Amino acid sequence: SGCRSPDSHTVIPLDLSLYGELEAAAEDAWAKFGPIDILINNAGISQRYTALEGSVALDAKIMDTNFFGTVALTRPLVKKMVARKAGHVVVISSVLGLYGVQTRTAYAASKHALRGYFNSLRNEIVGSQVVITNIYPGYVMTNVSRNALKADGGAYGKVDAGHAAGILPDVCAKKIVRAIEADKAEVVIAKGKEWLGVVMTRFTPGLFRYISSRSSV
Repeated sequence: SGCRSPDSHTVIPLDLSLYGELEAAAEDAWAKFGPIDILINNAGISQRYTALEGSVALDAKIMDTNFFGTVALTRPLVKKMVARKAGHVVVISSVLGLYGVQTRTAYAASKHALRGYFNSLRNEIVGSQVVITNIYPGYVMTNVSRNALKADGGAYGKVDAGHAAGILPDVCAKKIVRAIEADKAEVVIAKGKEWLGVVMTRFTPGLFRYISSRSSV
């Protein structure tokens, strides 16, 4: 219902945590609609608990959704893109794929894993005419914090201050489109302390660790 032309769009519900089913879903989509020119991986789940409060089961749920599900959906489509020598894979990661902060341990791990996987994949398929673009947004004004997992497995249930003051979704989307059009390899879309975190973790990592460990997120 949110689409401008809903009649020209098809929605295929998927649960990325059930990654054993995703290859068949990808094959089915390709068979029904023909070659997929651009795949944008934009699903995920966050957390609001510390490593010591959580459990392996909770961490695995985040990794299954954010990392393994994305890989499982992407792999069969990339094979087809490489075979036809055309295609573009976009991975919406996070600035937490570039650094880590408290209460985001498994989430940051999943986003670091995405960066490592897709940067490596880019090298493996060089010359195939298939483009890989990693996007690292900071806070965006969405409901991702409402659905974030707490230590008891329940939903956090509220919009935190960072997301409430985040980048507007349409502004973020336009920047993503520009990155796709320019065939960028990696793009950071952030402002304020998230952008500063990217810069500091690269050039003054010790100072970043000191400041971030004493700051709220």
